[in-house]
Amino acid sequence: MKSAYELAMERLAKSEPAAKPLTAEQKTRLAEIDRVYRGKFAEREIFLKKQLNEALAKGEADESDKIRQQLADEKARLDEECEAEKEQVRKGK
Repeated sequence: MKSAYELAMERLAKSEPAAKPLTAEQKTRLAEIDRVYRGKFAEREIFLKKQLNEALAKGEADESDKIRQQLADEKARLDEECEAEKEQVRKGK
């Protein structure tokens, strides 16, 4: 008798055929995309952390909360863009 996990994995395999292996060029492109987006985030993080430190030094709690939220939003946005671009490479486009 199969477990629920095994049954779920069988259904998944049927609904989503196995992905073909990535080529060396695709792997290189995926690594490049990761590098670029890490750089973009580091740039924004440096800028926003400077603003955050200034706001904290002035005792502006509301402003520092806004900056922290902006930093989280930027990370989420860049992660989403990165994954979308990587998905295009995986699909061969």
